Amino acid sequence: MARSSAWAEPFKIKMVEPLTMTTREQREKAMEEAGYNTFLLKSEDVYIDLLTDSGTSAMSDRQWAGLMLGDEAYAGSRNYYHLEDAVKRYYGYKHLVPTHQGRGAENILSRILIKPGDIVPGNMYFTTTKLHQELAGGTFVDIIIDEAQDPRSNFPFKGNVDLAKLERVIGEHGAEKIPYVSIATTVNMAGGQPIALANLKALRALTARHGIRIIHDMTRVAENAYMIQQLEDGQGGRSVAEIVKEICSLTDGATMSAKKDALVNIGGFMATNEWEVFEEARNMVVVYEGLHTYGGLAGRDMEAMAIGIEESVQDDHIRARVGQVFYLGQKLIDLGIPIVRPMGTHGIFLDAKAFLPHLPQTSFPAQALAAELYMESGVRAMERGIVSAGRDKTTGEEYRPELELVRLTIPRRVYTQAHMDVVAQSVQRVHERRDRITGLRMIYEPRYLRFFQARFEPIEPGAADQR
Repeated sequence: MARSSAWAEPFKIKMVEPLTMTTREQREKAMEEAGYNTFLLKSEDVYIDLLTDSGTSAMSDRQWAGLMLGDEAYAGSRNYYHLEDAVKRYYGYKHLVPTHQGRGAENILSRILIKPGDIVPGNMYFTTTKLHQELAGGTFVDIIIDEAQDPRSNFPFKGNVDLAKLERVIGEHGAEKIPYVSIATTVNMAGGQPIALANLKALRALTARHGIRIIHDMTRVAENAYMIQQLEDGQGGRSVAEIVKEICSLTDGATMSAKKDALVNIGGFMATNEWEVFEEARNMVVVYEGLHTYGGLAGRDMEAMAIGIEESVQDDHIRARVGQVFYLGQKLIDLGIPIVRPMGTHGIFLDAKAFLPHLPQTSFPAQALAAELYMESGVRAMERGIVSAGRDKTTGEEYRPELELVRLTIPRRVYTQAHMDVVAQSVQRVHERRDRITGLRMIYEPRYLRFFQARFEPIEPGAADQR
């Protein structure tokens, strides 16, 4: 994705938020109080916040203006209909149910479609999606291609489904036990990796033969479409908007966290082409979220989301968004830092196994690396490895994923290239003294999604946990 000439963001800065740089002593104290979990830090103690791109992007002047047009009627808000029009125009789905964010949509969809004992194949798990599938009685089965598990592989579409794996799952369990195939664009846990349009078309043909739905986790679909435009044969002359709509046309329904691609601070939706599923979702949203024409959102939130959807598929926007991610990634590669390759679209993922080869996975190397990076410079990142993977619900044994990563997630339209330079230099300084980094032990583990609230303490050098 190298550029042949200089480029600049397709916007100018209209408002700023001052940042405060803390001292090393202050950061060490904050990290200790947070239990060495970056999710438990106070935002006021963070200098450059790369924890997530979820709800942290900067809205445009049009979106801020849209907030003032909020129709806060309890029922039938005009903003709902604006959002419905945007979803139909840019994504093509027939029916819309708004929710407070993506996991609200996951909850409703899972309760409607999954029965106890069902199998849900997908192109790698995502934490909240998998949990909702399990709470509904289903079991997730990973059918992503093997290249996705190798951080050094340069295969351009690591989000692809291995169709042979899916055929084996269908043969073992039967199509009637598979309510849908779960497809993410892009695949977060693999490092923000896209799925190819050709692979999705082949998947559509396979599932159609067996009468199985495809449900689309479309949180970063515009970023996936951009990678298709840039890398897939025959797609270079098409707009991102055209590719987005074709991706959606190959699926039967979707869940969306609009806090990513759609550039809002809160909001999401469930969409479907099936009237019966829509009818049930429209009933359930009243129980769990709010009336079917607001779904836990204010009218102003829905207006900002409708505008954000339009802005998210504009080629200039997505080119600059992904370009900043690649800018940081290339700097880290040039410094010899081990990262997931090829670079993903929403962040750069440090390969913690290669970064800290002296630490066993049971000492939580990615968690330790994220904590060390914060103490070094005030840059907040997050773990995506054994802590995020959790435990087997039957045996209680910890899952040990192949990928042990630290995610440097870049919010949209927030930071400058100079901020990315600071991040790269910070990672470099930690890398230079990586041999002195010790692991962590978990001292508090919540029941669900432990990476959000777990607490840790450092393992002293030479302790048994460091074997």
